[in-house]
Amino acid sequence: MDKSPKPLSINLHKKSRCLDIEFDDGKQFRYSCEFLRVLSPSADVKGHGPGQGVIQTGREDVNIDNIEPVGNYAIKLLFDDGHHTGLYSWSYLYDLGTNMDEYWRDYLEKLEKAGHSRKQS
Repeated sequence: MDKSPKPLSINLHKKSRCLDIEFDDGKQFRYSCEFLRVLSPSADVKGHGPGQGVIQTGREDVNIDNIEPVGNYAIKLLFDDGHHTGLYSWSYLYDLGTNMDEYWRDYLEKLEKAGHSRKQS
């Protein structure tokens, strides 16, 4: 039996382009839509094997159009840039929230090394 925390509430704030999730262990996380998009668990982003990931650029203004439940273990996020693959499991979302600062730093470093920069939105 999976003992990882489960969401009690999931709230999308389209105007601020943020997704708030409160988990049943009391932890709450606010994810920017950009963060969720560039760290999508989809094969288009992660690749099909180690080292095959694709750096996502130009996603500063991305928003989530819709959230679809997937069983009792995940959600599917439908982004307004057309991206809609990848299932965000509860454990993946919890991990993203717990390690948000580290993952964002890693993303920004990879972006810079690839010669890209974020547009300030």
